[in-house]
Amino acid sequence: MHLLNLTIGQFLAVFGAVSAVTLALYLLDRSRRRQVVSTLRFWVSAEQPTVVARRRRIQQPFSLLLQLASIALLLLAIAQLRLGAPASAPRDHVLILDTSAWMAARTSTRTLMDLARERARAYVRAVPARDRIMLVRADALATPATAFEPDRKKLEVAIADSEPGATALNLDQALAFVRQIQAQSGRRAGEVALVATGKLGQPLADARGSLPALRFLSVPDAIENCGLRRIGVRRSAADPDVWEIYVSLRNYGARPRTVTLALAFGPSVDGPGNLSAGSQRITLAPGADRETSFQFRSRSAGFLQAQLLPHDAFPADDRATLQLPAQPALRVTVYSAEPDLLRPVLAASPQVVATFRAPSAYSAQGPGSLVILDRFRPPTPPQADSIWIDPPAGGSPIPVRARVADAPLTRWLTGHPLGAGLRAKDLRLASASVFEAAPDDLKIAEVAEGAVIVARPGKPKIVVLGFHPALSAMRYELSTPLLYANLLRWMAPEIFRRWELTAGSVGAVKVSLDADVRPAGVRVLRDDGNPAPFTLRGQSLEFFSGTAGTVRVLAADREYVYSLTLPQLWESKWDVPPETRRGIPKFAAPLREATDLWQWLALAGGAGLLAEWILFGRFRRRVARVPRRPVAMRRAS
Repeated sequence: MHLLNLTIGQFLAVFGAVSAVTLALYLLDRSRRRQVVSTLRFWVSAEQPTVVARRRRIQQPFSLLLQLASIALLLLAIAQLRLGAPASAPRDHVLILDTSAWMAARTSTRTLMDLARERARAYVRAVPARDRIMLVRADALATPATAFEPDRKKLEVAIADSEPGATALNLDQALAFVRQIQAQSGRRAGEVALVATGKLGQPLADARGSLPALRFLSVPDAIENCGLRRIGVRRSAADPDVWEIYVSLRNYGARPRTVTLALAFGPSVDGPGNLSAGSQRITLAPGADRETSFQFRSRSAGFLQAQLLPHDAFPADDRATLQLPAQPALRVTVYSAEPDLLRPVLAASPQVVATFRAPSAYSAQGPGSLVILDRFRPPTPPQADSIWIDPPAGGSPIPVRARVADAPLTRWLTGHPLGAGLRAKDLRLASASVFEAAPDDLKIAEVAEGAVIVARPGKPKIVVLGFHPALSAMRYELSTPLLYANLLRWMAPEIFRRWELTAGSVGAVKVSLDADVRPAGVRVLRDDGNPAPFTLRGQSLEFFSGTAGTVRVLAADREYVYSLTLPQLWESKWDVPPETRRGIPKFAAPLREATDLWQWLALAGGAGLLAEWILFGRFRRRVARVPRRPVAMRRAS
């Protein structure tokens, strides 16, 4: 027998205080006398105070005893008197359930997730009913599925709703989360039970940390698996019509495997019109990685699919698909009386398809997305983007301020992509036009008198050169082909965009950017067009994606496309410390459950107070005896 809400000392102190007050009320009760007269109409009281008599003894001891007993019973009900031995304080346990991508692997009949759910349910049933449990789902991130919950049905529903994710298990992050939760719960900390295979995305930094009550419930996973780790695709630098394909594979099993890697390309995923892009038969040693490469020629857009055959117990990493963009071409129409001056620089890029015509064949709506006008004035300006080379003073789209001779170039617009890499020194122009540039115009090259190459953004874009590079001293400079390349890239940046496509696993992704990439021009976009958070340290860009999807990184003239569709698998296996508890626990059986008596005590206390009121409270108390000296009365006059 014990008190749940109060200690014995607290109960005795409260009961003593209440008893003292009750006893004082009985001892200090005053008594009044009754004076019987014929009428009060002709009598008034004399100027003499009423005599108060104090009791020397308790007139109704049974009433006092009954009240004290009832108060004691009510206080015992408030203190929650229990019959039986006191139980130990309840504890708060944390159950970490591995929901990494590897849990989708199948055994003979079931998945590893099914086995993990069974182990988790067995642990929940083994924990004493008075203890609470929090369920935490753990992959790359630790996510609480419930609060500290005493209801076992809610816990089993949360366990049944747990499904494998797309990332590997980060045990360091899960244990750090559990330490924080237990420190904030404010109750007695219980066990931390981990239901997992022990396969981690990265080696564990601290096997136990500050968790002395760590229990490991192992899920057996003797499964043979060979899967794709990464696929990289980019255009060949020697031939832009050729895709260079790099594939990385890994054998996660304990036995050597021989697989067939097949590539297919077509207008749709798994379409009947897809063509074979190559295949290789590869043998991998246990736990070994292997890289191989392919080359595939295509200018059209389509889907490239890589597949491992035969499929194994974890088919999620046996196939990956990449959407390849088309290789577009910039169609340029050149109106020139001397086409040989421009033919070499336009033929240097395979993305440029140039058509040469005489000035007399000019048409404002001619074919091509870019028009080059060489030293002549068209009757109407072209409707497409245009480059004007040394136009006549009266026909220039940008007004000519003056004509200079033997003028040295003093400045290039090196801070803009139009002037990137232009470093020609001691260059003197025999003859050039100086333009009256508008405030929004870009001055690409300048002499002392003003700008000699001006670009005007807008629709359409216009670039005007005040001299012909091939007819000046600039024809001997390396800046000449670079200038034309900058102009063409500025006119049609999508044509010269360099693509790198990667099919990989979800999780953390690191991208190495070129040295000339400016941080302000870097963007990371999801497949829905919304920006994704990233960090940029020097030339290394990092971002994280916890779900499957496509992420695009735009940096200058490069575009990195990451098709994050492969699951992130484990890289290491946890070496479980020998002192770690294992298996389903057998908690000490609690003593016989104590019986609550407060309901009966409250009823008994209330009944005692009711009986005291019926027996003693409804009858008037006796009138005290009249004292020997009566109260002086006088007749009213």
